[in-house]
Amino acid sequence: MKIKTKTFSAKKENIKRNWYLVDAKGKILGRLATKIAMILMGKNKPIYTPHVDTGDHVIVVNAKEIILTGKKLEKKVYYSHSGYPGGIKAITAGKLLEKKPEMVIENAVRRMLPKTKLGRSMVKKLKVYSGESYPHQAQKPEPLNL
Repeated sequence: MKIKTKTFSAKKENIKRNWYLVDAKGKILGRLATKIAMILMGKNKPIYTPHVDTGDHVIVVNAKEIILTGKKLEKKVYYSHSGYPGGIKAITAGKLLEKKPEMVIENAVRRMLPKTKLGRSMVKKLKVYSGESYPHQAQKPEPLNL
């Protein structure tokens, strides 16, 4: 008598998404970004399926108070290109943290997600705000200590 076991595969319509609130004040960028990426992918859930977006929504507040260790504020450089010859732009992490602190966290998390259509849908569930306030009170986010 053979026992047949079936592999579980999550269905898109059966996924329950939660909302989490993360305070980035005094947190190290890379360590915070890895944990946020795991939640966005759904790897913290027992129903994780690699080809289905099983992740939750994450709201990050106080992005301007994130910590970068070592000399990363001066030495880490973010590049962007306009698409035209000679159109490369470079900005250090320190300047980007002053101008757009949300971009530092968004870039770190986005680069840890899959580089596919699935990854692009996962990064849409990330909301980053430089201060304390956020417009998602109606979703009743649970505070998450990372």
